[in-house]
Amino acid sequence: MKTSNIVFIFVLLYINASTEWPTHTVCKEDNLEIYYKSCDSQQDFAFSIDRCSDVTTHTFNIRAAMVLRHSIKELYIKVDLIMNGKTILTYSEVLCEPGHSKLIFCGKKKGEHLYYEGPVTLGIKEIPQGDYTVSAKLTNEDHVTVACADFTVKNYLDYY
Repeated sequence: MKTSNIVFIFVLLYINASTEWPTHTVCKEDNLEIYYKSCDSQQDFAFSIDRCSDVTTHTFNIRAAMVLRHSIKELYIKVDLIMNGKTILTYSEVLCEPGHSKLIFCGKKKGEHLYYEGPVTLGIKEIPQGDYTVSAKLTNEDHVTVACADFTVKNYLDYY
């Protein structure tokens, strides 16, 4: 094997081993900031909302996009609310399963583009005040990570 091939392989292994995705700004206004970072070492994704202030309403519009590394026959979501390094709330739900699909991209295959633009409804009336992390992980029927993100929320809105 030529020396240049060995150097090239080493560079690829190094890049793969040291990949850390950047922190993306979802929104930043006077009293509310939201950031996210992919926690999937293999893939980043795109996520945005129209305005920060929309998040304080019950329903708001998002845009999310990625290329699937794994097919989705079944899809599960697990969300953790983390404050001061401790998980204080966990929520999980089945999003896709045979005969019962809640999302338009259920059934998509590996390599296909996943794009969603539309409303999302939070099951809460107010976003908790303070600094915290919301960790969201989507897995498929093989328990393989489809997407994963840690959202940092800094909320100083006064609801009263």
